[in-house]
Formats: sequence, structure tokens, C-alpha cells
Amino acid sequence: MSTKDIPEYVGGLPNICGCEDLVAEAMARPGPFYLPDSRVDFENIDSAFAIALHMHQPLIPAGGEDLRTARVISNLEHMMRNPDIGDNHNAFVFHWCYKRMGELISQLIEAGKDPRVMLDYSGSLLHGLCQMGQSDVIWSLRAITCDPAYYAHIEWLGVPWGHPVAPSTPVQDYRLHVRAWQHFFAALFGLDALSRVRGFSPCEMALPNHPDVCYEFVKTLKECGYQWLLVQEHTIERTEDAEPIRHPHIPHRLIARNSMGQTISITAIIKTQGSDSKLVGQMQPYYEAKTLRRWELSGTSVPAVVTQIADGENGGVMMNEFPSKYLEVMAEASGSPNPPVNVTEYLEYLDSIGVSEADFSPVQPVMQSRIWDRFDPPRRAAGPDAMEKLITELEKEDDRFHIEGGSWTNNISWVRGYDRVLGPMQSASALFAEKVLSAEIPTSDKRYRNALFYLMTTQTSCFRYWGEGVWTDYGRELCRRTIDILNHDF
Repeated sequence: MSTKDIPEYVGGLPNICGCEDLVAEAMARPGPFYLPDSRVDFENIDSAFAIALHMHQPLIPAGGEDLRTARVISNLEHMMRNPDIGDNHNAFVFHWCYKRMGELISQLIEAGKDPRVMLDYSGSLLHGLCQMGQSDVIWSLRAITCDPAYYAHIEWLGVPWGHPVAPSTPVQDYRLHVRAWQHFFAALFGLDALSRVRGFSPCEMALPNHPDVCYEFVKTLKECGYQWLLVQEHTIERTEDAEPIRHPHIPHRLIARNSMGQTISITAIIKTQGSDSKLVGQMQPYYEAKTLRRWELSGTSVPAVVTQIADGENGGVMMNEFPSKYLEVMAEASGSPNPPVNVTEYLEYLDSIGVSEADFSPVQPVMQSRIWDRFDPPRRAAGPDAMEKLITELEKEDDRFHIEGGSWTNNISWVRGYDRVLGPMQSASALFAEKVLSAEIPTSDKRYRNALFYLMTTQTSCFRYWGEGVWTDYGRELCRRTIDILNHDF
């Protein structure tokens, strides 16, 4: 197959829908994808480490002075156009951060080393780079993603297109984000490259802990072809006793159960606590891995793996110190008892020796034990209404109980305090469901693509993370445009 199998843009918009069959076929291809080319001696190493770099820039209505008519552009472009405002001078360093892994990986491989990195780029960032004409970034990424000499060293992680947070994004919209990213990634890098994307990285490490939302979240990932999920250590609890997990350096099995008694599971890879980009910027996972030894899993000796993710462009350490430290550590760790790996490569090894998801210890989102202790369908009418009634009771009994989900910040609610944005977002979502989804508008229809593009731009976490000021104005304006499109074009 060629590098690109489907067009990057359709009618001036990014290719985010309309090729569902091709995308599903790519995600259904069987592995292994990485293990056959791996040089890691899994049988004899003590431990390993995996790092992921998260990259994102939102799309904002800032391509003009009037908010109501301004073009929707990348925040990166806005920063470059206004370098004297705040931290906007970092835009050109950010550009280098988005591009540099292609050069670092190539340099290490040419020196005979065996580097690894996992990459997580939002769809809105990738589109923004294309829209800005930053083809150098795309070509750098394409080289290491599509060339067989390099792609065994690179693992892309799936993400939702517009950087929405799962706990507070309507479940039907979240699925659209997941598929939209797969579409655009395939358009940029090819369906073959998409077929190798098997892990998923949720924005802000936010894991829904409402049972029905979490069930739909995991169901979406499984039905979209993902095999494992990156989760933050403190957002889960052991199913047997609701205690924190004890062995974060081996895979677990996330159990998602809904109010109707349905259950689904997915392999969970634990990102250990700490969200400071310095952890990855200074390559701390390698030094932690050097303190670990092999672990017995289902009666089989396996290497432990330290897994960390951090913003790949934010913070002085990541912007300035990471490249030299990455080169140093990858050179030292290659072929050592504590080598770098990518997660799917590691899971494929476990599968090759007969260790699968069924052997991993079960976990569930935090707070759910409080629900399941009292929500027993045989004794209590099952269903969403009964679940909501119980949740309300638990919230009244204990103000520490919440079902908003956890994130890697662990101190931000993605619901409370965002009424000025969430109200319009919910209105736009409901109107999209009525005018587009319920009406069964074909995904190849240009009206569908246009409405979907604007809907997804409204749901980026940035409009809620900052909570006030111009970012709230951006979010509300995008919602206004989405609602206007849905009211006039359908």
C-alpha cells in the first residue's frame, strides 16, 4: 500500500469522516506489529521503560480582529503571529518540539542504537500544522512513521480528535472524536500506519468513573480497535478491596460495568503518579527501571515496565534539556538490562509466552466500589435512573464522593464551574444528535463533515481548563457557530 491511502482534505476540511469501512478494516488487522522486528531480549532483561510525548494545540477563532467572523486557526499560528503576548514567544520552540523526534530517532538508529518513543498528537494539532503549511513537521513525522527502518521504534497512541475529556463529553460525541482522529491519521500517514496504532491515551489522563460513562468509553475504544489504555495510577482502585494498586509496573485489566449489569474490559497500562514534565524531560523512567527486577505474572517471570507520559513541548526542561538527555539515555539503555520499549511491543511479547489480559489483576475507576456495594440489580431495580438515584444518595452522604472522573492533575473538576461553556457545548451536542445523527445524514455528506468539525472544536479541554477570559469566549463562539450551522444547513 502507498503511504497515503485516503485524501488528507475533502472540500477544504480535514478528512475526519466518510471512510469508516477502510478505517475499521485497518484497525481489524491482526498483529503482532512490533515484536517480529524487536531487538529487545525480553527473556533476559530485568525491567524496561516506556515514555510517551503528548502534543496538542487547540483550534480557536482568532484569525481576525472580530471574534464572530475570525477564521478558525491553530493556537500555534496565533502565538506565532503575536510573539509579544505572554508566553507566545515559545511558539517557535513548540514547532521544533513537534518535529524533533524524527531527527532524534534517525540520529540514534544511524549510530546503531535501539531507541523507543510513543507519540500522542491531537487531531487539531495535526490539522493546524497542515493548515499553517508546516509540512516540515509532517514530513519529519512521516519519515519515522512509515519507513520500515524506523517504525519499529515508534508507537503512535490513539487520541480523540479535538482533545475532549472523557468524563464530561457526551459518549456519542467522544466516539466521533476517536474515529475522526483515526481518519485523519490514516490520511496523513497511511492505513498501514494506522493498523499499528493499538494503544489509547485519554486527554488529561481523565478516566470516567461514572459506571455508564466508563462502560461506553471502554466500549468505544474496543469497538474502534484499541487493545490497551493508558491510565493514571490514582484514578483506579482494586476491584476486590477498593485499595490502591500495589504493582504499577505490570499490566492490569480495567473492568467497566454499567447500570444494566453489562461488563467490558481492556488492558490498562499504569502511568505512575506525577505529572511534572521534568519526569520525562530528564528521562526519570529509565532510572526508576534500573531499581526494578522481574515479576511473576500468572506463574511466569516477566520484566516490569515503568511507563510515563508528559507534555512534549511545555516547560523549560522539556523544551531545552530533553533532546540531549533523550539521546544520552537511549544510547546508554539500548541493549542493557533495562532497555526502552514501547507498550504494544511488550504486550505482544507477553502474548507470545501465553500471558494475556485474562491474567492481569482487575481494577476499576476510583469510587466505584462505593456504588457496587449498594447497587445490586437483583435487590434493586437496575438501570440508569436507579444508578443516578444511588449516586445522588452517596453524594449527599459524603461530599468527598464524586463521579466526575480523575485526571493527572487530580485537583481539577471538568464539570464544576464551567457552566458558561458547558451549557452551550451541551446545546451544540444535542442539536448535532438531532439534526445529524438521528436524521442519519451520511458521514460522507459535506454538511456532516462541516458540522462535525465545528462540534469537535467546541469540546477541547482548553476552553474549560482555563475557565475564564478569552478562552471561555473562544469556546462559546465556536458553540455559536456550530449551532448556527446546524440550524441553517440541515
